Amino acid sequence: MNLFDYMRENTMEKESPLASRMRPETLDEVVGQKHIIGKDKLLYRAIQADQLGSVIFYGPPGTGKTTLAKVIAHTTKAQFRQINATIAGKKDMEDVVNEAKDSRGMYGRKTILFVDEIHRFNKGQQDFLLPYVEDGTLILIGATTENPYFEVNGALLSRSKIFELRPLEKEDIKELIRRAVYDEKKGMGSYRAEITDEAADFLAEAAGGDARSALNAVELGILTTDRGADGMIHIDLETAQECIQKRAVRYDKNGDNHYDTISAFIKSMRGSDPDAAVYYLARMLYAGEDIKFIARRIIICAAEDVGMADPQALSVAVNASLAVERVGMPEARIILAEAVIYVATAPKSNAAYLAVDRAMAYLKDHPALPVPPHLQDRHYSGAAKLGRGLDYQYAHDYPHHYVKQQYLPDGMDGTVFYEPGENGYEKKAADWLAFLKKEEKE
Repeated sequence: MNLFDYMRENTMEKESPLASRMRPETLDEVVGQKHIIGKDKLLYRAIQADQLGSVIFYGPPGTGKTTLAKVIAHTTKAQFRQINATIAGKKDMEDVVNEAKDSRGMYGRKTILFVDEIHRFNKGQQDFLLPYVEDGTLILIGATTENPYFEVNGALLSRSKIFELRPLEKEDIKELIRRAVYDEKKGMGSYRAEITDEAADFLAEAAGGDARSALNAVELGILTTDRGADGMIHIDLETAQECIQKRAVRYDKNGDNHYDTISAFIKSMRGSDPDAAVYYLARMLYAGEDIKFIARRIIICAAEDVGMADPQALSVAVNASLAVERVGMPEARIILAEAVIYVATAPKSNAAYLAVDRAMAYLKDHPALPVPPHLQDRHYSGAAKLGRGLDYQYAHDYPHHYVKQQYLPDGMDGTVFYEPGENGYEKKAADWLAFLKKEEKE
């Protein structure tokens, strides 16, 4: 490293954002994630012993994926190299591999390659790394906000251990906030600032588990707040609220949180919890989800989970879908909320869903039998000569608009697909079917 490189690195370190300067250098400085880096955990022991194999760190932004990689860089005796998948090309990877081969061959020294945002690599780029990970030329550390089982090459996954990082707890973020305000070495202690408990609580809550978001707010507050009469910078609740004016909802339409949120949304409607269902609806709307997509999910829930217990639920859901396309946001939120609440509070039955699945399963294992002749179409020339539709009994000609006759194909007598439940309208349907069977016997 020449003098200019040294000066540039020092300048960047001093002028880098607070969140970057606050990164810990040892495992004991890391806040949170004790489920994977507690002192009795595998990852902690592997890092301390410098015996780390290939790993993938997976979790939301601001939970410490890059931080852990930096801690490993400070702890290991191996050569440590870092690339970012958003800007790295094949030549960058070839340079790292060649350097790793030289280091291994000449000095017997391992090379750890940290690939930030590894999900950004295409299949070809991931395949390029595979043989070098496999033969030990590289120890791979990948970091991703996306579910690696969806985004990372299966062969790389099989050679790596996956560690999922969770959003930081409120108390963890409060600890980081206090370090940031009062630590003179890495934080902003030299600015002579102080933060109230109320402001720290607000920032820790508003960060939503994202440490970077909280630290950015602290830095903004300290740099933009005038000193008081006592010469101190006071970060109070009002200042904190100005620094985080809108809480960012963690929601990637192509990622894990998308599927988790829509799953919770459906399960809340199915579970008859309108408050939770409306909450997840609001999260999706707040994050800019497509209202047509939301409407389709409500339609599916109305058919699958409410079903015959309240057939009107499907009509409400379909009409809501049509209405939101005509009206658009922001008023569409009201229409969607009405449909969500209706479906969530309606009696539930999945009997129709089970009935069609039973019928589909039956057809998978049995041949499609001929339709009984008396049910066949007779509205064409020559149908009568072929015996189509003969002896069919028109139900409306009989008491209760019902007459017993064969509807299922020959050989399927007594087969039952639909078993009505006891909720809502379905109880009436069950009673009606029981009444008709009783009429048959009489």
